[in-house]
Amino acid sequence: MTRAYNFCAGPAALPTDVLQQAQQEMADWHDKGLSIMEMSHRSKEFVAVAEQAEQDLRELMQVPDNYKVLFMQGGASSQFSMVPMNLLRGQAKADYILTGQWSKKAIAEAKRYCDVHLAASTDFASAPTQAELELSADAAYVHYCPNETIGGVRFDYIPETGAVPLVADYSSAILSEPLDVSRFGMIYAGAQKNIGPAGLCVVIVRDDLLGQALPGTPAMFDYQTAANNGSMYNTPPTYSWYLAGLVFQWLKAQGGVEAIGEVNRRKAAKLYAFIDGNDFYANPVALANRSIMNVPFTLADDSLDAAFLQQSEQAGLLNLAGHRSVGGMRASIYNAVPEAAVDALIDFMGDFARRHG
Repeated sequence: MTRAYNFCAGPAALPTDVLQQAQQEMADWHDKGLSIMEMSHRSKEFVAVAEQAEQDLRELMQVPDNYKVLFMQGGASSQFSMVPMNLLRGQAKADYILTGQWSKKAIAEAKRYCDVHLAASTDFASAPTQAELELSADAAYVHYCPNETIGGVRFDYIPETGAVPLVADYSSAILSEPLDVSRFGMIYAGAQKNIGPAGLCVVIVRDDLLGQALPGTPAMFDYQTAANNGSMYNTPPTYSWYLAGLVFQWLKAQGGVEAIGEVNRRKAAKLYAFIDGNDFYANPVALANRSIMNVPFTLADDSLDAAFLQQSEQAGLLNLAGHRSVGGMRASIYNAVPEAAVDALIDFMGDFARRHG
């Protein structure tokens, strides 16, 4: 089997070992005579799969016992509304930090439900420092995006928010390096980057923040409903949940989050070092805020963009086009993207620059 190197921002690369196991189990899961996709979500077999996935995620992230782990539908974008629905808790204001397109979208949704105070905003090429944050003492929560997938902007610290709960959209950075979950009131992440296929969103929320949803909040949007029903108030995306569980097991076999974090930092350092050392390419992000997951870059002559993308695809390097809102190039180097992929990309970029520079 020949597989290309996939640098897509999402749906993103999945570990080959996981895909091969899923392939083997596709038509006949564990000698049950049916696929897990055909199995009742309330069967003891699937419930065991779901519970194991939660246990493995808790172990990987060292999730404290006073947090619920929810497997929800609608992707991270649904959380842009569900966060204020659930976490305002009778208060009128929430603080948001604006650093890119995804925090911008979260802010637009939050404005439907509350007064949004901008604690900080940037040029989408950097993150504010702690000293630059203007936080409100009366905010219900503080929301930020630790890693902006489109712009490749990463916070190099966890904001201190005092008694106000901190909420983070970790979609493109979850499981990429160790994280102290206890610093947050809530973390959410779309699955299609470091967790599994699209169709699932993981929510990790502290117990004391549950049970105070806005009046009129639909049952399906209430975190308490999901918590009370083991994330199975309705039929969940069972196959995505199953595959997420396989990814968690794969990640444990790699040595866990600490080990994969070392690999991720090494991959990113290689790629940034090459970009910085070659006048043909440039990265627009402030040095302190460069993402280790999403690396945007531009060519000195953007008229060569189309040729770069065509030739890179021919070389087996896929999905390197930047987001449609910013253009240029972007290499997303999530957990399942091997270091050999980054080496191959650097080799191609060097060769392309020699031929066209």
